[in-house]
Amino acid sequence: MIRHVGGPTVIVLHGDQTGEELLREAIRLLDPDILGFAVDRRDFDLSLEQRRATRNQVVLDAAEALRETGFGLKAATITPEGAGDVGSPNAILRKRVDGRVIVRTGRRIPGVRPLAGVHAPISVIRMAVDDAYGAKEWREGHGLDEWAFRTEKISRRTCQMVADYAFAHAKRIEAKVFGGPKFTVSPVYEGMFKEELDAAAKRNPDVRYDPQLIDATYALLLATTGESLVIPALNRDGDTLSDLVMQMFGTIAGAESTLLAFDDSGAVKVAMTEAPHGTAPALEGKNVANPMAMILAVASLLGYMKHDQARRASRAVYESALEAVSDGVRTADLGGHASTTEFTDEVVRRVQTKVDVWSALADVER
Repeated sequence: MIRHVGGPTVIVLHGDQTGEELLREAIRLLDPDILGFAVDRRDFDLSLEQRRATRNQVVLDAAEALRETGFGLKAATITPEGAGDVGSPNAILRKRVDGRVIVRTGRRIPGVRPLAGVHAPISVIRMAVDDAYGAKEWREGHGLDEWAFRTEKISRRTCQMVADYAFAHAKRIEAKVFGGPKFTVSPVYEGMFKEELDAAAKRNPDVRYDPQLIDATYALLLATTGESLVIPALNRDGDTLSDLVMQMFGTIAGAESTLLAFDDSGAVKVAMTEAPHGTAPALEGKNVANPMAMILAVASLLGYMKHDQARRASRAVYESALEAVSDGVRTADLGGHASTTEFTDEVVRRVQTKVDVWSALADVER
C-alpha cells in the first residue's frame, strides 16, 4: 500500500483545443494514489475564450498564484494575431513571474530513429526575455529607400542567470557546455553574454566548456559524436535552436519545456512546465494526439520539488513513458496504434507499479 505524504501546490493552467485535451490526460499522473503523496491543485482557465472575457485578468491571477506556490503545469494555448487582442499568455506569465530561463531537452526515444547519430541528451538553455522579442520596431523612408529598424536589449543579470544555470545543468547531467553567441560580429551586445559564459566556466572548472559561435554550433550539431550537450543561447537563437534539436531526435514528442525564475541567491523559485508543441486544432476531439511531451512536463515539474517522493515520482514518470514506447505502446505519430488515452493509461499503470515497488524497497532498507 502506498503511504500518502503531504506535497506542494501545483498551479494547473488550462488551454485550448488539443493542448487542453493532452493536459487533462497528463494531470491524471498527479493523483496521490499514483504518486504516493498528495498534490494540491489550483486551476486557472487560460483558454482564449476566458482570456478575452476577462481581458487577461485570469492570466494575471494565474501568474500571481505561480509566484506564491512556485510550481505550474501549462497546456498549449492559442495566441491570436490581432494587435488589439489578448496576445500571448506566455509573454504575460514570463514577465509577471520574472522568468529568465527556458530549458528544452531533446532525448532519444526508444524505437524512434534519431538524425545525425545523436543519442545522448541535448539541452538548450535559452533566455526567456528580451533580445529580439518585445523589441520596438519601426520603418522610415519610402520605396526602395525604406528602412526597417528594431531595438533589442539584454541585461547582464539575465546573461549571468542563463550562464550559471547552463553550467549547473551540465554538472547535473554530466554534459559539456557547448556553443554560444556570435560575439565576433556583436562584441558589445552578444559579447556581454560571452563574458558571462566565460566567467561561469571559471567558477565551474569541473564542467567541460567548448565555446562556439552560433553558426558553428548549428553545423557541429549535425556532426555530433553523441555526447551530452548543454547549449546556452540568446532568446532568438535558443528559440530556433531548440526546434532543430527536438527534430534531431526524430520528434518533438519526447521533450518538455520549462520556464524558470530565480531568487537573489540563484535558486529556482518558480518552475512552469509545458509541452513545446502547439494546440494542434486538426487533432482536436480525435483522441489520437501524442501526450508524451505533456506527460514529460509532469515529470520535469516533479523533479523541481524538494523532497524525495517527488523526485522518485519524477523518475518513475520519465521511465514509464519511454518504456511504454520501447514496448510498442505508441501513438500514430510514432508508428503505433494507441490512442491518446490508451498511451496515458499505460504510463499511469507503470508509474503506479514503480512507485509502489520502490516504496516497498524503501521500507526494507529502513
